[in-house]
Amino acid sequence: MYLEIVTPEAILYSGEVTSVTVPGVMGEFQMLENHAPIISLLGAGNIKIKGIVAIEKEVADKFSQENGATLLPINSGTLEMKDNNIIILAD
Repeated sequence: MYLEIVTPEAILYSGEVTSVTVPGVMGEFQMLENHAPIISLLGAGNIKIKGIVAIEKEVADKFSQENGATLLPINSGTLEMKDNNIIILAD
């Protein structure tokens, strides 16, 4: 599935992933391939990305690694998942 993470400053990530876990306002949830379409508000926490994740060096300082996952801390945001495409607008 394809993930794109966008902030007001830049596109932080765009590429294929195997799973994404996000901090929803009602609790953390994970999306895998063929997940049902969803739109959700995000709260403060980490976006956890799994797969072969290639981060551009210009934004690499915003990401960290933990237990085989790539983490991106956010304060809030919105998410749309549809047709194996995830778009996250993060702050």
